Amino acid sequence: MNRNRAFLSVTVFLMLLLHLAAFPQKDVSEMKNPSAFRQKLADATKSTTSIECTFSQEKDLSVLSEKINSKGKFYFRKKNMLRWEYTDPFQYLIILNDGKILIKDDDKENHFDSRSNKVFREINSILLGCVQGTLLNDEKKFQSAYFETTANYLVKLKPKDPQLKNIFSEISIYFDKGDYAVARLVMTEASGDYTIIKFSSRKLNVTIPDEKFRIQ
Repeated sequence: MNRNRAFLSVTVFLMLLLHLAAFPQKDVSEMKNPSAFRQKLADATKSTTSIECTFSQEKDLSVLSEKINSKGKFYFRKKNMLRWEYTDPFQYLIILNDGKILIKDDDKENHFDSRSNKVFREINSILLGCVQGTLLNDEKKFQSAYFETTANYLVKLKPKDPQLKNIFSEISIYFDKGDYAVARLVMTEASGDYTIIKFSSRKLNVTIPDEKFRIQ
């Protein structure tokens, strides 16, 4: 697989994953103490060794009259191991494991090393950074704004890096006020298309077998 197709495959996956959510914003207010939130998030992140949950996704494309709905399973384990598995209505899998990336579309597998390519490195960093909350600390690449709703803390990140701006214009991360886990991941695409991903049935600090993150 050539580098251009590889970039396209990972970029398309990222576009499927995260985009601006069209949520009602009536109860959104500015966060009163972002420093305290960041500290509590850091504490929660340190104590979280693994995450297992289900997710549902609703994607809105301007070229289509109907929304695209899908669902699947999500797994995360320290350090730097992540698995996104779409199960319905299509089969699609991405695994990140210590800088290596596996993308499986039906029976077709593609392998990449994020350490050898800046674009893959950025995508690897963004996906793991969203889950772990570390993306909030990258002030060189993102400008952040802090808000909250009744149930969530909301951080909106605008990319500063020109290359990242070509992929998306804003990342929004919703953290559950109860356990500081990510409840939703959302992002604006340059075209204005968006995707909503909601996480449910979260299990923290459970044992997740190595084979879930194995890259052959």
